[in-house]
Amino acid sequence: MRALLQRVSEAKIVVDGKVHNEIGKGLLILLGVEFEDTEEDARWLCGKIAKMRLFPDQDGVMNLSVQEVGGEFLVISQFTLHASTKKGNRPSYYKASKPHHSEPLYEYFMEHLWMESDLPVKGGKFGADMKVHLVNDGPVTIWIDSKNKE
Repeated sequence: MRALLQRVSEAKIVVDGKVHNEIGKGLLILLGVEFEDTEEDARWLCGKIAKMRLFPDQDGVMNLSVQEVGGEFLVISQFTLHASTKKGNRPSYYKASKPHHSEPLYEYFMEHLWMESDLPVKGGKFGADMKVHLVNDGPVTIWIDSKNKE
């Protein structure tokens, strides 16, 4: 399971010209589910994200977690995080999970993130064509992969 985190001052999802969900200060999470991913991958990732110190303290040092600043989460399912660009110029998505596997894990991830953080967790619209609007604060962008626990 892969997550691309972006520290935002605000973010929103627009579907069919209407705002589907929005947050203020917090983390926008693009979440990619691989066919081998399990609930254990989701739990590990949620624990890491909830406690990750990406927000500035009074000295401007990234020392505070989203919990400590009272932020929110906006989670968007994005199969393209599993793109393989090894051959040719057209990405292949053979590692990305099919919706029957990825949608339940996406829902599980959001529920577990809420339980882990006790903060608002909002989602995109699974499988929809979404327009993502965000103000990346910093900018701060972090890549995490449950198969490569660095």
